[in-house]
Amino acid sequence: MSRDPGHRRRGLPRTEQQPGAPETQDQTPEPPAKPAPAADPVPPAEPSPPPSPVRRRGGLPRTAEAPAPQRTPAETPAETPDAAPPGGRRRTGLGSSPAPRTPSGPTSEPAPAASSAPAAADVPAGAPAPRAEQRTPAAPASSARPARGESHAPGKPPAPGVSSGVRRTALWAAAGLGGVVVLAGILVLAAQLFVGTDIGSSFLSRYPGQYEKPEVLGGYPWWLNWAHFFNAFLMVLIIKTGIQIRRETKPEAYWTPKWNKKRRISLTIWTHNALDLLWVLNGVVFVVLLGVTGYWSRVVPTSWEVFPNALSAALQYVSLDWPTAGDWAHYNSAQELAYFATIFIAAPLAITTGVRMSGLWPSDKPNLNKAFPVEWARAVHFPVMVYFTAFILVHVILVFATGALRNLNHIYTGQDATNWTGFWLFVLSLIVIIGAALATRPVIIAPVASLFGRVGR
Repeated sequence: MSRDPGHRRRGLPRTEQQPGAPETQDQTPEPPAKPAPAADPVPPAEPSPPPSPVRRRGGLPRTAEAPAPQRTPAETPAETPDAAPPGGRRRTGLGSSPAPRTPSGPTSEPAPAASSAPAAADVPAGAPAPRAEQRTPAAPASSARPARGESHAPGKPPAPGVSSGVRRTALWAAAGLGGVVVLAGILVLAAQLFVGTDIGSSFLSRYPGQYEKPEVLGGYPWWLNWAHFFNAFLMVLIIKTGIQIRRETKPEAYWTPKWNKKRRISLTIWTHNALDLLWVLNGVVFVVLLGVTGYWSRVVPTSWEVFPNALSAALQYVSLDWPTAGDWAHYNSAQELAYFATIFIAAPLAITTGVRMSGLWPSDKPNLNKAFPVEWARAVHFPVMVYFTAFILVHVILVFATGALRNLNHIYTGQDATNWTGFWLFVLSLIVIIGAALATRPVIIAPVASLFGRVGR
């Protein structure tokens, strides 16, 4: 029967009828027929099962990764054992990042591995473009991570470490010591050969090593022994702080005097200058007493014969045939020249150059600064320190090599005796000097320096 045009259909909404199609009956609509397949049918993608959650085993929080650019088959790297199979999930282990997931559904394809990414022509129409799995390329073997403590750019040789520098210094020190031993052996052999000749024996007979000095005082007074100890004590500390100044890059503390707020020096320089002032004071007292008591004649040459006799004494020292003295307190000519050069040449040079480099020098005198440039002072001050160091070493070696017990009693007790008293006093003084050298630290020096100025960083 025909349908009433005004009748309203109840149920599903009516679909729009195509023109030319027969009128449908008032009955349950049949399902539409399936369209004919195309010439090249594309099999529908099977929906992949929902990915199971991967439990992370601790570590840093996951961050979003930027999608990697599409690769052509020629650029696709070879498959690796940890690549994800098609339609599956890449296994993750400790230290590896899980593969990014793609949403599953009837219209989505599982993300293939980067090693088996299909070409753009094989992707079905209307399907989303597959996202390549981001993989971090393996680092080459040559770009291994440097060891701790090393810092260098890739492709450059690593900088030498502390151990290599220490090893190189030790090698140079060993080579230098070996060279000194070889040179000493050559000198000893040459001196013994020369002394054994007729020329050498006649020279030693004419110049025995010292010349006669009238009215020479003998013995060692007490003030000379004490001045000798204080001189050694201060010289060791001065040399130590001088080396620290040359090697210091960042001072641990600074000192500012009370009378000049604009001046600021390192605490090590202040310690060096304070020791210099004490050393100068001790030297002034020593020189004054030398002149007052008449002992100056023992260290000041009074005849030109001092030079050939000094050469003769040096030959006897080098040939290991120690020169003998007329009495227990009369120096030979080599000792006399060495003491004279140390007291009246090296010491004034050290004082003058030290004052030129210190804040005691007037900086507002351009003519004076031009006459005595600070560069000259620096060029002379360090070699003078090297001279003092060599003098102390040679002096101590000869004291022990030419009769240690008798010489130590001369220096520490002022007696011409051969016993162990002077030796134990020497050991005690050595302990005091070493303890003072170890105590010259900012934590101990700062309270003393703060009495004369401000100490800070």
